[in-house]
Amino acid sequence: MAEPLPTFSESWYRIAGQQISLRPGINVRRQNFRGERWYVLENPFSNQFFRLRPAAYEFVARLRPGKTVEQAWHECVSRTPDDAPGQEAVIQLLSQLYFANLLQYDLAEDSAQLFERYSKRRQREVRAQFMNLMFMRFPLLDPDRFLQRALPFVGKLISPLGALIWLVVVGFGLKIVADNFSVIKDQSQSVLAPDNLLLLYAGMVIIKTLHEFGHAFFCRKFGGEVHVMGVMLMIFTPAPYMDATSSWAFRNRWKRVLVGAAGMIVELFVAAIATFVWAKSGPGTIHNLAYNMMFIASVSTVVFNINPLLRFDGYYILSDLVDIPNLHQRALQQLRYFAERYLFGLKKVESPANSPKEGFWLCIFGITSGIYRVVVFGGVLLVIADRFLLLGIIMAVVCFISWVTVPTVRFVQYLSSSPKLERKRLRAISVSGAIGATILVLLQFVPFPAHFRAQGVLQAKERAEVVNEVAGIVDKLLVPPGQQVVKNQPLLQMKNPELELELTNTRAKYDELQARVRQAMKEATPNLKPLASMIESITNRLHKLEIDEQNLIVRARQDGILVAPHLDDLIGRWLTRGTPMGLLINSNAFEFTATVKQDDADALFAQRTPLASIRLKGQAGQEIPAIHWKVIPGEQQTLPSPALGWHAGGELQVSPQDPQGRKTAEPFFSVLAEVKPGGNVALLDGRTGKIRFDLQPEPLLPRWIRRLQQMFQKRYQV
Repeated sequence: MAEPLPTFSESWYRIAGQQISLRPGINVRRQNFRGERWYVLENPFSNQFFRLRPAAYEFVARLRPGKTVEQAWHECVSRTPDDAPGQEAVIQLLSQLYFANLLQYDLAEDSAQLFERYSKRRQREVRAQFMNLMFMRFPLLDPDRFLQRALPFVGKLISPLGALIWLVVVGFGLKIVADNFSVIKDQSQSVLAPDNLLLLYAGMVIIKTLHEFGHAFFCRKFGGEVHVMGVMLMIFTPAPYMDATSSWAFRNRWKRVLVGAAGMIVELFVAAIATFVWAKSGPGTIHNLAYNMMFIASVSTVVFNINPLLRFDGYYILSDLVDIPNLHQRALQQLRYFAERYLFGLKKVESPANSPKEGFWLCIFGITSGIYRVVVFGGVLLVIADRFLLLGIIMAVVCFISWVTVPTVRFVQYLSSSPKLERKRLRAISVSGAIGATILVLLQFVPFPAHFRAQGVLQAKERAEVVNEVAGIVDKLLVPPGQQVVKNQPLLQMKNPELELELTNTRAKYDELQARVRQAMKEATPNLKPLASMIESITNRLHKLEIDEQNLIVRARQDGILVAPHLDDLIGRWLTRGTPMGLLINSNAFEFTATVKQDDADALFAQRTPLASIRLKGQAGQEIPAIHWKVIPGEQQTLPSPALGWHAGGELQVSPQDPQGRKTAEPFFSVLAEVKPGGNVALLDGRTGKIRFDLQPEPLLPRWIRRLQQMFQKRYQV
């Protein structure tokens, strides 16, 4: 733990004789956080809050216009000598309250200083708003009076009866989604189509407006006030917002949790109603608008609202559940504490955590939230750049400045001029430089193992389709499915009454022509030539019909196992010529056909990878070595099996114009790997899995740069 701040301070004389007090109108509330009592100071004018421990509040409460700071401090020391704050702690506390505009001086120039501090705070807020360009806010009006008038009606729904209605409606909505999941999934492919963007935005405005009113009404129901309503540019898209931060003063944390979750509660309820409309309406504007509302509610809830790693509803809910206000800020402070304490060697620093366990979780939250923020907003930038390249570039530049340039400049200023590092500045600069150099060396020069995986399907090297060469009715099976057969072995018997009748008629015509030839040889020799031509024609026809009669018995085209799970269902059915009925599989030799994306194909052509291994779905824990493999030169767009495409749950995007699900939206390269039977893995034709290619070790930074170049070249042809 950090050493406590010193009891006495060299700067105490600067404030000891000042007469300071809290401003009139400051509200004070008691709250419990993690079993400890705190005092919350609320400034109604600015809707800001400030937390104090009991010992600190004991000192602040004694400040009066006619009493000096030193007198108030001596009273605290004499009353509670063990818990009273030291002089250094008092100086820090008063400076924080001063910049929060919570203190009042009995000086004429205090009003001017108050206005100056307020102006500086507003300037900081404006700068922070412009730095957070993706989520700029513009307050427009005060909705509190409207909320008070509507609360007697809307408030009746914020009750146990309302919760029961919500459960019923959302439950039926989820059932409709489960019953029509495939249709909903298919319709999602056209969400970003140009002709749907207007309805998508309209659905977002409706959903988000009701979302914000949900926060506001829940807050008003529990006694809070909502005085700010405006427009937020969420990723440059106008959306409504309301400021319900007055709920932070609620003593009951479950009320604070409900206010934080109110927006999602309303969203899910409206999405369930939209599901009913979507299911009961036909294709059209209402149908598409309802679907867009369903889509917006689900995506925004999962990616943004309920996720605690971003500072949206889930973040504030988590803060209330774990009783750690300002979770994001305290996580950053905890990371800074670890750096100053253990890297820079500062002893007089204090951890924001109340226990080592809390400090550990604050550290984990700070790291994971930072990574998630970069991943989410990086994906958002790519989506925007795909549609509006110039706008995406502008946003990327702003994000780089706010997330990289500004923090770097501030860190350099901190190392060069921070009074805290006065005696440890050389160590702080050396440690920071060493860490930076180590990271650079690790990323640029140290080789790391490299590999990639590709999805594929297992297929027998010798396989033949069982088809009928003549139309007919399946009469009986001669071989049960799953049995080993040999080439030309009869598999099933078919019958064709029309073929039998035609064959009988053709034979009768043939016999008739033979009789006429014998008669012409005796009585009319000139008729022999035309009769010979007719006999030749009828002979050919008879030969074809006899072959068709023989083909009514479907035979095996090769040795192998008969794979036809639905063959029994074909008995008694009429099959047209060429109907697939099953497969003949040679189980002695298999090959794995992998589909390698273009981003990974360069590694296969640039170097000979020594190792490749295969894992099949259902037995992913067991590895199958790929004995020999080769890349088929030339790009392809037809999948070896529909199971590898999106329609069947695969990873490759399928062209919307192909109803069979075999034509991909982007080209790929095929890799054929030989697999031999053996071991405990069941080798079955059509079984999907993944092949792993182990590449030569390579540093991470060149690998990342190459991936970035490939992405820009693929997406933007840069």
